[in-house]
Amino acid sequence: MAQLQLVIVTPETTTFDQAVDSVVLPLIDGEAGVYAGHSAMIGRLGPGELRAKVGSSTERFYVDGGFVQIENNVVTVLPGVSMPSADIVLGDAKAALEQAKAESAGNAELAEIKAKSIAQARAQVRIAEKS
Repeated sequence: MAQLQLVIVTPETTTFDQAVDSVVLPLIDGEAGVYAGHSAMIGRLGPGELRAKVGSSTERFYVDGGFVQIENNVVTVLPGVSMPSADIVLGDAKAALEQAKAESAGNAELAEIKAKSIAQARAQVRIAEKS
């Protein structure tokens, strides 16, 4: 099977750089599957789980949003945060969700920050509950 190169780069480090068979990306409007030969695109990521299939195993990562570029069988993912899904602790994710819900939303800017925090915490809870 033809492969893709998946590169996940946060502002601090390269989280993942490996050839994979396929990638499922959490875009802001749903998931997208990517295989070798995919057309070039740029997309906006939403908070969620990125899955990379390598043979019979699947690598799973939480990403908090960001952007993805696909070109010439290279998938470049640029999130603010990326971590292996197994590293998410359910109790911590639930506490972060409760804290995000308790944040003030006194103006439009604070309401946007609160909504983003809630979406990120909910994504972590969903991922942790699957693990």
